[in-house]
Amino acid sequence: MQLDFHYYATFCAAILAGFSRGDSLAISYCNQFVDECSVTLLSKIKGPAAAATTQLQSELLNARTDRSGLQNITRIWSSFHFLPRDLYAEVGRGGKRYKNKFRLICGPNGALVADTVRLAKDRGPQAAGVAMHALSDTWAHRYFAGTPSLVINNTDYHFYELTDDENEPEKPIRFNHNPLAADDPEKGSYTNSLFQTSEKSIMNLGHGRAGHFPDYGYARYRYLPAWGDYREVVKDNPSDYFNAFCQMVYALKYLHGDVPEFAVDTYDEDAVAPYADRIRRIIGERRTDASADWRALGEELSGGKVEEFDVLKYQDEYRDSDAKADTFLGRFIAAALAQKSMVTDSIYRSGNPLSGFSVEPKKKKARRAGKEAGENE
Repeated sequence: MQLDFHYYATFCAAILAGFSRGDSLAISYCNQFVDECSVTLLSKIKGPAAAATTQLQSELLNARTDRSGLQNITRIWSSFHFLPRDLYAEVGRGGKRYKNKFRLICGPNGALVADTVRLAKDRGPQAAGVAMHALSDTWAHRYFAGTPSLVINNTDYHFYELTDDENEPEKPIRFNHNPLAADDPEKGSYTNSLFQTSEKSIMNLGHGRAGHFPDYGYARYRYLPAWGDYREVVKDNPSDYFNAFCQMVYALKYLHGDVPEFAVDTYDEDAVAPYADRIRRIIGERRTDASADWRALGEELSGGKVEEFDVLKYQDEYRDSDAKADTFLGRFIAAALAQKSMVTDSIYRSGNPLSGFSVEPKKKKARRAGKEAGENE
């Protein structure tokens, strides 16, 4: 998913869930900030590197791919963008290494989604925003894993967009490797990562081999994922994104205190119903950015202006404060560390070493992060 859903659509969901306009803006800001909070940004504002929730392309290109480096990559991407659906999945093929990677495949309605939402309870809008990012990405990023792996994440030339055009119901997707080229839905042309035969190449992280195509709400497609022995899988983003929105409303109602317990596979379609047709149209229109329409809906729902996302907005406050923990970004950092610790610990306790050991931010120490995990509190 991109800014249009993580920021503007999340604002709409928070308003429908009963949050004030101010809290809804804070939740949506922190949802999008998950895609911005890199080691580079944290270094700039003098924040802890361990709180990174994403990695810039330049950081990934220079990232180590030894055991420690790969664990650091996996901690970030599995915790916030590719939340594993089933850490104990039955895998009928391959050795232990393959099974460990397979069990990191992202998908909605897994145990970690419930743990993520419950972790955010009573921890403020920053934690709610972090949780909503992880929850919504389980729908967009399903079938991919947040760890570099050719055997899990690779795709091939068999990749077709499914359309409503009777003359061209299936449109072949043509991938290129020019990072300066804009994705072109009309031509079916999208930028993806270079094919690399190395199992641990960062080119094989997440949905890099499918480019940004899985991030677009309109995308309906069939393809051959590597983990499925190249058997065809169909992905329906319009349906998935609508489910993601309805699930966010339900989850946010739980965080707001209006729902006593959070349960997976539950969606507040009643609250969304008056706007369902409009939301489906926004999601389904073939374009790479739906921000304007989501923003317009948010302004109608809230009766006020929805300001544009500004990555710089809270940085000076944090950098210049003597009480950083009490600042807006200080609370975001606390929420990010808690989420990363919870997911990493869950992966580790499942017997899977791919994300290393967990950090316990409350105790200001690692269980055994040290050199092997590469975390630096």
